[in-house]
Amino acid sequence: MRLLSSLLVAAAGLQAWPALGAATEDWAQVAQRAADGGCYKCHGEPPRRNVPTLREIAARYAAHRGRLDAATEKALADRLHHGSTFSHIAAHERLSEQDAASFIRWLVAGGPDAR
Repeated sequence: MRLLSSLLVAAAGLQAWPALGAATEDWAQVAQRAADGGCYKCHGEPPRRNVPTLREIAARYAAHRGRLDAATEKALADRLHHGSTFSHIAAHERLSEQDAASFIRWLVAGGPDAR
C-alpha cells in the first residue's frame, strides 16, 4: 500500500512526505516538505485568494499545543486530507494520512515558527 501511495504521488509530480513519528519529528524537515509540496503557493504570505496563511492556521491550532491527543490529531488530519462537503483540494487529497498527521503536528507546534 505504501509503495502504491508513493507511486501515485510520484506520478502526480510530488514527493512523498517522510514518515515521521512524534518522537522523531524534525520541524525543519516538515517545513521543507511544506515548501516542496507547494503549500506556500496558496498558504504563503500573502495568501492566494481567501485562504489562511500557514501562520494563521498554526495560531488557530495553538490551542492544542501540549495536549494534542490521538483522536484530535486524527480529526484534524482527516479534515486536512479529505476537506469538507464543499471543499475538495487536490493537493490536500494527495497527502497520505500519515503525512497529513505529521503536518498537523507541525502546525500545532507553530508551523513556520516551530522550533
